[in-house]
Amino acid sequence: QVQLVESGGGLVQAGGSLRLSCAASGYTFSTFVRYAIAWFRQAPGQEREFVSAISWTGGTTYYADSVKGRFTISRDNGKNTVYLQMNSLKPEDTAVYYCGAERFGSGTNNRKLGYNGWGQGTQVTVSS
Repeated sequence: QVQLVESGGGLVQAGGSLRLSCAASGYTFSTFVRYAIAWFRQAPGQEREFVSAISWTGGTTYYADSVKGRFTISRDNGKNTVYLQMNSLKPEDTAVYYCGAERFGSGTNNRKLGYNGWGQGTQVTVSS
């Protein structure tokens, strides 16, 4: 099972950008490449919600409507890392962001039950 570590969060003004990283800890390229990776986020008092996913091949990406056109997911299997580039950030994007892994995932699964290996999350705060 892949164990993931999120990083790259911070405080940014509305309209700004951040790039989050999701790194697989202790696994080789041949293992990491078999997993689809998804980003979810959780604001205080709310359920963890889907943000974006990328298939194990990298050929399929999927976005929640709320972030489509602003966020871009990508993966560098040589670095065992998936990135989430977030542009045009809004205060409602404020949340803790988590990444999860789904073995041989298609990159179209938006349900958190399908993923595991969650890290501790990284806080994103967007000020107005």
